[in-house]
Amino acid sequence: MKDQIHYQRVPQVPGLVLSASRISEFHFDRHYHLDYHIGLVTEGVQRQEFRGNSVLVGDGCIVLMPPGEIHDGMAEDGDTYTLKTFRLPFDLVNQVTEELSGTNREPALMGTMLEDPVQAAHLLRLHDSMYADKDASPLAIQSDWLSLLDFIFTQSKTIQPQNIKGGLAPWQYQRIKEYCVAHLSKKISLDELAGICGLGPFHFLRQFKNSIGMTPHAWLVRLRLEYACSLLGKNPQTIADVAQLVGFYDQSHFNRAFRQAYGVAPSSY
Repeated sequence: MKDQIHYQRVPQVPGLVLSASRISEFHFDRHYHLDYHIGLVTEGVQRQEFRGNSVLVGDGCIVLMPPGEIHDGMAEDGDTYTLKTFRLPFDLVNQVTEELSGTNREPALMGTMLEDPVQAAHLLRLHDSMYADKDASPLAIQSDWLSLLDFIFTQSKTIQPQNIKGGLAPWQYQRIKEYCVAHLSKKISLDELAGICGLGPFHFLRQFKNSIGMTPHAWLVRLRLEYACSLLGKNPQTIADVAQLVGFYDQSHFNRAFRQAYGVAPSSY
């Protein structure tokens, strides 16, 4: 089988580059990067050597590789393996860690491997959704991305995240609701909602969930579906039209979300 290596940029996270590779013969010779890498081997096994250690990376492992860390990578015993990576620019990581920790100190991230099948599976789902759908919800992608970075940096003990208590003020929640209703047919990002409240994205995520008991994305999806219900009952328009009016650009996605929320397809409502 011929090796397959692909790279793709993510519009919702400027500067982020994804890779998806299926490799049997290609060897990553000893090298380093100028940015941060997060890697997952989803099938097969890759052998890596860094800091004088040789390790086997397989399903359920998360590899964190900071700038300047010299390492390599190759198939174990010549077998085929599948590798998926996130490549994060230095500035993007520092911006996130500053908000997570409340300091502008650069994270002292060292090359390491975390064995956590649950979080590895979550990270894989995030990679797949970003890679497969360039038009995915910015709010969902950005929210999941911050939450996962929070986990990764906490587990690797490179930063101490702030303990954020309390929730949004009533006026903040009211402005969020008014903005989302007014822009229901548009794509809404985490940065937009956080800016309305005068908060950073990470603080907004925590405070919103503390107040509402749902993530901003889950709350917005429900808001879209509730408005869809009212449109389906009042106006003689197609289901595809209703889906677009409430911000679903893919009718099949709308149908799945509607059925999951109400137990029936939009056509049966």
